[in-house]
Amino acid sequence: MSKISSGNNKRTRIPKTHNGIQVNFCKAPQCANFGVAARVNTLPKGRPSKGAEPALYRIHGLGKHYPALHCKSCGENPPVKSNQAIHEELERLSAYLKPKDEPSCPDADCDNHGAGIKSYPEKYRQYGKTATGSPRFQCRQCNKTFSVTATSTSRQRYPHKNKTVFLLLMNKNPLRRISEVTGLGPETIYNRIDFLHRQCSAFVAHRERRLLKGMPIAHLDLSTDRQNYIVNWTHRKDKRNVQLTAAGTADNITSYVFGMHLNFDAAMEQSAIEREAMDNDDYTLPYPFRRHARLWLKGDYKEAIQSAPSPILGASASLKDEIAKTYAEASRRIEVEKTTRIDNTVKLPGVGMQTHSDYTLYGHFFFLKHLLAGAKSIDFYLDQDSGMRAALMSAFCEDVASERAHAFFVQIEKDLTTDQKKQLVAKGKERLKQARTQYPGLAKGEIRLELIKEEMAKMPALGQWGDRWLFHPFPDMSEPEKAVSHLTDVGKHPIETFAARYDKATLHGIDRFFMQVRRRLSVLERPIASASAARRMWYGYSAYNPEIIEKLLTIFRVYYNYCLAGKDKQTPAMRLGLAGGKTKPEDIIYWNN
Repeated sequence: MSKISSGNNKRTRIPKTHNGIQVNFCKAPQCANFGVAARVNTLPKGRPSKGAEPALYRIHGLGKHYPALHCKSCGENPPVKSNQAIHEELERLSAYLKPKDEPSCPDADCDNHGAGIKSYPEKYRQYGKTATGSPRFQCRQCNKTFSVTATSTSRQRYPHKNKTVFLLLMNKNPLRRISEVTGLGPETIYNRIDFLHRQCSAFVAHRERRLLKGMPIAHLDLSTDRQNYIVNWTHRKDKRNVQLTAAGTADNITSYVFGMHLNFDAAMEQSAIEREAMDNDDYTLPYPFRRHARLWLKGDYKEAIQSAPSPILGASASLKDEIAKTYAEASRRIEVEKTTRIDNTVKLPGVGMQTHSDYTLYGHFFFLKHLLAGAKSIDFYLDQDSGMRAALMSAFCEDVASERAHAFFVQIEKDLTTDQKKQLVAKGKERLKQARTQYPGLAKGEIRLELIKEEMAKMPALGQWGDRWLFHPFPDMSEPEKAVSHLTDVGKHPIETFAARYDKATLHGIDRFFMQVRRRLSVLERPIASASAARRMWYGYSAYNPEIIEKLLTIFRVYYNYCLAGKDKQTPAMRLGLAGGKTKPEDIIYWNN
């Protein structure tokens, strides 16, 4: 393959480390180069000097603008990524966790400017209240006076309706019905959603900063998957929809959802980024060397539509065939980590900017890496997705190497009838019953593990990576047919060591949250579409502004984690240890820290 010129960045082979992030290395845990970054600078021409560090990788091109590494140890070809873009996504996703600046003297020339009233109370004196009851302060240095908002509902009319709006939103009421029930106008409803989003973000940030500070957690079983959402077309002359994707991770034990991240950045403006891209000649550079590598440019989107491989048609005869089909589709893509399919029925959003879903995945896993520093051990259960595999291996490479983290693919047969599910469950129960004579004296759980070990002895290798898959012998109604592959087994232990991890492998934690999103948020309900003659689709309850999706997902994540109790009368936050009891909606709505 031909080498790719990196334009203005041709002095470096790969993007430089950015804020401690460098992901350009082999992603195969079994390889000696796993986690070992490629050399940034090119080697001098000529024969290498004696004792010089050997070149572990060579750079080659997967296609136009797609540089990749070739690992000389194992032969893997991981795509080159922009470390700066990953850091930017991490900053976007974790922005809510940063403490807000304290109010201080507004005079930029005063020595007390930036010295908060809480951290430096001696620098200010109380100076009465405003007409609305907000406290006023006077700077002791320059005598400047300023007020501080006393409540989160300051300047709101009808603040008592906030709880009603909140609960109606969380219980599948369309925005127009909410307007009818509350008597608030459409613009006011959208303003209240903005307000609830700010309050939920501030509330959950206060709780989750405990995780950032290393709150000890013995073990986590995390499930990760993605869910697609549709934004309706707004102009009759262009009836293409916008399709966005959110990556979510939940704990299978406590049901706590640690993140639900949409590939959309409301703070970015398409026209401004396009101008900057033209000024920087970004369209001529390989993708990872561009200034805004994480953002979709219009020209790139058009090119992606034209070059997208057609899907492999035909229903799979079995779960094994479906797994093989997923691998085959991955091998047909120019870049294996770009798993989102784009065609001529979709377009970029009219406001904000859509981010590349692979960079959002990287940001998502680096976010989890920082948030869950206090977890002693973590098992990840992922949907079969090559982008997820690469992002996890990049963010948690040191933890995988030290065996603090293990990762598994989980593939589930979803297109079964209720009768088929019942037959599979009954078959599993019968097998367990018969095994009691084979393993007398063992408890039910121990027998399950023995049968899992039997299946582990005959796992087939599937796909281009040779992943070995266990077909789970004990299905249930929610996951009636299931296969599991251990991605981080480096052969240090007997294979039977991981039998318990295979047995408990599930996507139930995140799937349950996804199901609740569909059932409780009207604009994100799985749509019943009506097709026009031009085969364009319009979705009755879907949003028209992608920013509303991002805000509602944040609001619902907080409501789900802190307000919804299960049969044990505990919320996910209570089980995790971030809450002492079920949180009342008003405690979130009127949060003021």
